[in-house]
Amino acid sequence: MGNTQGIESTDQGDLPIVWRDSTDPETYYEAVWGRVFNVRRDTKRQPRAVVRVSKASHIKAAVDLANKENCRVSVRSGGHSWAAWSVRDDAILLDLGNFREISYNDDSKIVSCTTPTHGKELNEFLRTKGRLFAGGHCPDVGLGGFLLQGGMGWNCKNWGWSCEQIHSLDVVTADGEEIHCSANENADLYWAARGSGPGFPAVIVRYHLNTRPLLELYESVYIFPISEYRKVLQWVIDVCPTADEGTEIVGTSRYLEGEDEISMIAAFTSFKPNREEAEKALKPIHDSRPSNSKFEIYCGTTSLAQQYVNQGEANPKNHRYCAENAYIENDADVPAALEKAFTTLPSKKAFSLYFSMNPTSRRPLPDMALSMQTDHYFAIYTVWENEADDERCTNWVRSTMREMKKHDTGSYMGDADFQVRGTKFWSQENGKKLMEIRRKRDPKGRICGYLDSGDKSGIKGLANDFDKDETNGPDSLAPQLETLAV
Repeated sequence: MGNTQGIESTDQGDLPIVWRDSTDPETYYEAVWGRVFNVRRDTKRQPRAVVRVSKASHIKAAVDLANKENCRVSVRSGGHSWAAWSVRDDAILLDLGNFREISYNDDSKIVSCTTPTHGKELNEFLRTKGRLFAGGHCPDVGLGGFLLQGGMGWNCKNWGWSCEQIHSLDVVTADGEEIHCSANENADLYWAARGSGPGFPAVIVRYHLNTRPLLELYESVYIFPISEYRKVLQWVIDVCPTADEGTEIVGTSRYLEGEDEISMIAAFTSFKPNREEAEKALKPIHDSRPSNSKFEIYCGTTSLAQQYVNQGEANPKNHRYCAENAYIENDADVPAALEKAFTTLPSKKAFSLYFSMNPTSRRPLPDMALSMQTDHYFAIYTVWENEADDERCTNWVRSTMREMKKHDTGSYMGDADFQVRGTKFWSQENGKKLMEIRRKRDPKGRICGYLDSGDKSGIKGLANDFDKDETNGPDSLAPQLETLAV
């Protein structure tokens, strides 16, 4: 099939398709891996073909082709999955990177966009409308995967999950049907799209998203020596419940440029209409700050554009990554539980992050697949350059996660790897409902689901449970394939 130019004419129309068995290796590799952010890659996984989607009709044609070929379909929006969930052995990979459309309805304030659209791109467009969408912090994360996983977006602790702002969506089902999904149409898929992660049993063509008024941004930043870690993180935790509802709160540890000691950083970003209101919001935090800081900024002017620059620098391209995360139980001694993660980083570009979720974590969630949260979200982003450091860096992540397991109540899908660690992503009830929707909507497993160890889960999906092999801890490779009741 196919030809060396990578374009195959099929009865579905002219698809821009690269076939594994008839394309030169360099072209094939670029099609498969060129848009994968993480350069630590499992090249043993070899898709049967890659469709470079540039219009909506390509998606339906590709799904129809997969049904004809009796093979699976995988989907890539932004390419930021740390485990490269889109690259699946012998599947047809739909790379949506060239399918970029944005439109806006002035009356409803709803923005419509295709899934590879990233937050920076979307907010540059919305700025001209005086509107904002609280998408991902990293500038080039596609909305497709980000929203499917729930979307821990800007000021999530107060505004809620980004997926709550999905008004509706257009999808192509596993059997090639083009349908619209909302609270009133195909409500099961609308429910699943808000938190199912890569197990969503259809291909999303377009999101229709609610927006909010554009605000100004101000920030207070406090940098401390790592010796002050416990005092600073406890301060961050303590100010969260009473902080202003327009203020995002983050604690991180990292090596600052040119320094050989880890620093502890507390950052408070306030979304307000003007400086006066921002100062009012940030002053109680400033007045309560611990002593011994190395550097301070109080209510400095910033912008989404500058924040995207900062996030991009923290997540450099052409690097190797291993990420993991956990929700820590509400009543845990959080500074003690996270001490190794924050004080023993394995590389100069790695960082650990504490993201305050209170008060969002204390309110009932809407009826949607997303159902896992606590007051305390923690993530490790281990970043390095040389393949020789793979084992050392990944082992540090896994041993660190093992040590905090007794405080771990579950995880956020976006910073997880199902091949390595079994954990909870939904409540028991929601996890069971989601797997039932998967089986109903895609009984043949046409759409690739969760990439577990060996890619064996298929229509059964994830067990939604912690690793059973306690001797190996969270880095156990034993697949979690318990079949939920049909």
